[in-house]
Amino acid sequence: MKTFLAALLISASTIVSFAAETTAVAVSPSVAKDSRCFEMRTYYAMPGKLEALNARFRDHTCALFKKHGMENIGYWIPTDADKGATNKLVYIIAHKSRDEAKKSWAAFSADPDWKKAQKESEVNGKLVEKVESVYLSATDYSQVK
Repeated sequence: MKTFLAALLISASTIVSFAAETTAVAVSPSVAKDSRCFEMRTYYAMPGKLEALNARFRDHTCALFKKHGMENIGYWIPTDADKGATNKLVYIIAHKSRDEAKKSWAAFSADPDWKKAQKESEVNGKLVEKVESVYLSATDYSQVK
């Protein structure tokens, strides 16, 4: 029975990891051949936790991204209340490639400094309700590649 459960868990985790990954394709001939892999992430903060989330990025996360090969491009908060001004953080980071992004995220997630910062920042509850991630390629006319 233990062997069956272990096999079931391994199969389920493999299916989940394949489902989480998508195949990157160039959908337009206007994609720059020398584009880095950009990642736009949107974090939806728990009610009342946006400033704590900003503090964690300011004091820890940005430096840890850099440590693990991710380039911080920019961070934004919407200006309109109905678009998330009180609970949304949008940012873009750059990776050398999708494969490098995967490696960087794995190293970041395993980093003891990240685990410590996350634990300490969430002593009064989770900061993030939901995360959305979109990988992007620059167009051939983009100023940033």
